[in-house]
Amino acid sequence: MLQMMKERYTTKKYDASKKINFNIIEELKQILHLAPSSINSQPWKFHFVSDEKIKNELAKVSYFNTEKVINCDTVVVFNVYNDITLFEEQIKKHLPEGAFNYYLTYIKPLPEAEIKAWMSKQVYLALGVFLIACAQLQIDATPMEGIEIDKYDAILNQESYTALVAVAIGYRDQEDANQPDRKPKSRLPIDQIIETI
Repeated sequence: MLQMMKERYTTKKYDASKKINFNIIEELKQILHLAPSSINSQPWKFHFVSDEKIKNELAKVSYFNTEKVINCDTVVVFNVYNDITLFEEQIKKHLPEGAFNYYLTYIKPLPEAEIKAWMSKQVYLALGVFLIACAQLQIDATPMEGIEIDKYDAILNQESYTALVAVAIGYRDQEDANQPDRKPKSRLPIDQIIETI
């Protein structure tokens, strides 16, 4: 696992000729389905976009990530509920009483912006799981907040959810200069960020 983390990196350039095996895509979907969230709230929806027409539309509204979106195999869009009422209907229907009561007691009284921030944090938990899964499966990945969210939502025709972050996945172009053997990872010293008590 440690070696895998040393080797994974944020891919800057994809080889458009290389495609991800269908079974690996299905496995990634199952992994996202099993991602953890606070009180098992699951305030999310994920789009796996491999259709070239839709990818090209998304590419145009992905700022400096345009080429990554065009050349990667699939773009996975991580969405969060933007309608709190619909989210509450979901958790009331699917969560045990204790978990739902936790939400009513500790989350629901918060201002709307804080509730939405709490939901977004759950999506980022799934994002972390997804990036590790890609590394384990030897799939290159690029998490991208550099997207025009309202335009992503329009392209994906969604109203109850809103895009939060997207991940380009595929296989690196061998000329990608961001590979760790060409551009070593830069991290703060371990003793500066980890304290053992």
